[in-house]
Amino acid sequence: MLATLNKYRHVFLVGLQSNLVYRWNFAVRSVFSLFQLAVVFILWGAAYHGSAQIGGFSISETLTYFVLLLVLQFLIGAFQEDYQISEEIRNGLINQFLLKPVNYYAYRFSVFVSARLVSGSLVFIPLLCALPFIHTQLNFAFDPWRLALGVPALLMAALIQFTIAYCFGMLTFWFLDIQGFVILSFAIETLLGGQIFPLDLLPAKIFAAAQYLPFFYQMYFPAAILTGRIGPEVIARGLVIQAVWVVLLLGLAQLLWTRGLRRHTAVGG
Repeated sequence: MLATLNKYRHVFLVGLQSNLVYRWNFAVRSVFSLFQLAVVFILWGAAYHGSAQIGGFSISETLTYFVLLLVLQFLIGAFQEDYQISEEIRNGLINQFLLKPVNYYAYRFSVFVSARLVSGSLVFIPLLCALPFIHTQLNFAFDPWRLALGVPALLMAALIQFTIAYCFGMLTFWFLDIQGFVILSFAIETLLGGQIFPLDLLPAKIFAAAQYLPFFYQMYFPAAILTGRIGPEVIARGLVIQAVWVVLLLGLAQLLWTRGLRRHTAVGG
């Protein structure tokens, strides 16, 4: 057990060093996130013009949700993991993992965690610069019990984010180009993941139906827990559904890996 942990700890450290080399890429991306933040403040400021609340939430609560969402995108969002996996399969680099006692999913997840540690840290730099100008419009009064429930929701959200990207990468065993699948997935995730608008603004029946989809638990769910947009009943049910999705997606990832290797071996000889 310790030998296995040390193995992936080494992968994590190597991934951390590699991502620190390209830290300026993450830094530039985080700086550009300020433009996204500016658009959010302008659009929602216009939406709230003349209204104290929308959907039962004040403008400060909604803006806090989007600021937290921005942090989560850098902290648990999957950036290019699907394309990186696809590239390793197409270039034959995947073959090295067939000859070594290394679990490919665990290897890629270790790299994912190291990359998110770097990008998640760097996003705070532009936010700290913007905070003196926007702090009066935000409400960061997080309840302790929400923080306690938000942590497992964040961890499972990261697993869902990565595993979906991993599954799309696995499709390279069957399709030469996965770009179309990834773009379609990104569009759906952006809409149904609460990145355009908080999902609680949807009609009640549609919001209830959305809770059974994995996209609900990628970004919106942990952000909604921490910012108080959903109550204890929705949180309790959501954590169970989120755990079910983690198990289902892990099973799908293993299935695609097993079937993909059979096809890879048959084609490659």
